Amino acid sequence: MEIQLLVVPYDSANRGARMGAGPEALLAAGLPQALRDAGHDVHVKLAELPADSWKAEIGTAFELMRMISIAVREAREVNRLPIVLAGNCNTAVGTLAGLGNASTGVVWFDAHADFNTPETTASGFLDGTAVAMLTGRCWKTIAATVPDFQPLSDQQVCLVGTRDIDALEHALLDESNVSVVESRALRAGLRRALSSVNEHVDQVYVHLDLDVIDSDVASANTFAVAGGLTLDDMDYALSEIAQTLRIAGVALTAYDPAADTDGAAAAAAIRLVCTAAALARES
Repeated sequence: MEIQLLVVPYDSANRGARMGAGPEALLAAGLPQALRDAGHDVHVKLAELPADSWKAEIGTAFELMRMISIAVREAREVNRLPIVLAGNCNTAVGTLAGLGNASTGVVWFDAHADFNTPETTASGFLDGTAVAMLTGRCWKTIAATVPDFQPLSDQQVCLVGTRDIDALEHALLDESNVSVVESRALRAGLRRALSSVNEHVDQVYVHLDLDVIDSDVASANTFAVAGGLTLDDMDYALSEIAQTLRIAGVALTAYDPAADTDGAAAAAAIRLVCTAAALARES
């Protein structure tokens, strides 16, 4: 399979800092070679803003989304599987736009729901609004500047492994029609949730925020918490996705090498991306 790695080394408008260091760290740790060893042809493209550009977080985030949308569309036009390596989850707005929102579902692996809006967030972390953006709950005017972006319906979205949710965010999620599969209910609930998403889409985007992994298995970032999925759980979940839906795009986000003191998170990230790529080839 032809793979386009799209590297977005930013966290909250800062290039190469915190989780923004993750994408290039994964390249250095051998991800491209691991994919080549698995029989893929790998191409790497960097999304980068001018070094002297003004670093306003919101403006920078949406400029990157615009770049990603175009890059994903171009990858699809030459039959390459787009795999985004990003510091922040909000890059998904650009990825979904490039894949075609109307026909694409989302399986969102993340310890966090990312369902806050500017009115409910207590932290002010833009990335915590990513799924709310995708479903048209916030940042509507600026999201409309991302080429081809259209809000998803709730029925197109499934959250998996979500467990660290703010109180106001929890209320929004309870009021929504977004499917949520908790870690402890993975094998009982995932297949049913995927079947529901499949009724509304033709293909799926698999979003892998690395802190979906239990913090006792790997420390992905400073937001990592216990109660998450194991690597065996992830293998099961990715296989179930590929049996139900065609995998059109993948992202690996939120890896902070500074938190990964034993290298377990980098190894997990490479394993997950390679597994997703293999299943995308088969789906």
